[in-house]
Amino acid sequence: MDALEALSNAVIGLVVSWAATLFVLGYTATQSATITAMFFGLSFTRAWILRALFRRYGRG
Repeated sequence: MDALEALSNAVIGLVVSWAATLFVLGYTATQSATITAMFFGLSFTRAWILRALFRRYGRG
């Protein structure tokens, strides 16, 4: 369930990030997709690890 929650959060961020890099920052569609994919991977991994750590050490 941790991964599903982290993935849902990251997918929403994916859409927002892609739109921002495309329309606000003025990158091309390909550049926007590349930048967004990188941050998507980082965001998903960070959220999953943090959530797992909080669950593991929060039960102590």
